[in-house]
Amino acid sequence: MKNSSASSLQPSAFSLNSNYFKLKAGYLFPEIARRVKEFSDLHPDKAARFIRCGIGDVTEPLPPSVVEALHKAVDEMGRRESFYGYGPEQGYDFLRQAIVEHDYRARGITITEDEIFVSDGSKCDGGNILDILGSDNRIAVMDPVYPVYVDTNVMAGHTGPAKEDGSYEGLVYLTCKPENYFVPELPQEKVSVIYLCYPNNPTGAVASREALTAWVEYARANKALILFDAAYEAYIQDPSIPHSIYEIPGARECAIEFRSFSKSGGFTGVRCAFTVVPKELMARTSQGDQRPLHPLWHRRFTTKFNGVSYITQRGAAALYSEQGKREVRALIEHYMGNAAILREAVTAAGLTVYGGSNAPYLWIKGPAGETSWQTFDRMLHDKQIVVTPGSGFGRAGEGFFRMSAFNSREKVLEAAKRL
Repeated sequence: MKNSSASSLQPSAFSLNSNYFKLKAGYLFPEIARRVKEFSDLHPDKAARFIRCGIGDVTEPLPPSVVEALHKAVDEMGRRESFYGYGPEQGYDFLRQAIVEHDYRARGITITEDEIFVSDGSKCDGGNILDILGSDNRIAVMDPVYPVYVDTNVMAGHTGPAKEDGSYEGLVYLTCKPENYFVPELPQEKVSVIYLCYPNNPTGAVASREALTAWVEYARANKALILFDAAYEAYIQDPSIPHSIYEIPGARECAIEFRSFSKSGGFTGVRCAFTVVPKELMARTSQGDQRPLHPLWHRRFTTKFNGVSYITQRGAAALYSEQGKREVRALIEHYMGNAAILREAVTAAGLTVYGGSNAPYLWIKGPAGETSWQTFDRMLHDKQIVVTPGSGFGRAGEGFFRMSAFNSREKVLEAAKRL
């Protein structure tokens, strides 16, 4: 026993990635879950009244065409003659062909099938893309910002320590506010990598063709890379708003696009997404020469990932059928109907609301004199409505809170009544 105890106290011979210690106390959504659980434990009688308008998780069942395709694929996997083992890491041809045809060629955009990389989530790809980028890049993020963009750069060692206000040294924060319609101005200093997300999470804002053109021109002029998160493009209602960064001339030379089936097809629990890496996209090596990103991402992808399951990809492909498209439209109409109900209720409550017109998120200015976490706690305690505090998305989010339209109509109507 003595030797065993002494051995356990000896210092380890291996080290940790110390960048993780720079992260703030907790990722936003686990902290929300912790506070909700704490309240539930203290007030079990009120837990059944919870209406969750915080995390943007879908609530409606999978479209029938997807369910049918999943069942059929499962049956195929149960027969030797139609069984699939390891598939192509980059994705099956039937899904990549459907993506190219319906998401890009139908909009007049040139994307080839081998520029599509099918994955298990845009969140994963948004973090994994850092594997092929250098550590000396000057990173620019929107503020407020989806926390994954910041935290993955912290983990990768691309930032300095956290400041008192929660921001990180070494990052360039692009302030988004009502005055600029939550589309940031071009930075005064030169940056290397720019995160843009439209329709935006958390503000629900969209970027006009003119705004995206300015960013593409900036990126080309400064040899910078745009990481464009288009996970919510299916929710765009305004026909003048671009659905893809590649609708902008020159974007193939400076942008990577992330797409997801999570919110359009209800795949948050099924897991399927894709990333587009154009072959024209070039980057500088440490020796100063130019190399394409596509082969590097292909190598990283095929080395560290064995591909999305055949069953899941058959389900995703079903979303592109005529029946699947109708069902996706019905899902989006449901959630956007929820957004309209919440917008009306929040406005009637005397608060200023943004978003909710081309995205399933409402960005709401909180009551004067309250921090965003104070508003969160009051909504939880007084109304049993779970929202997301704006400060969790960055300094510029303080004083705001986010409401998600992902819910049943019954719960949204009840939330509206409580508001």
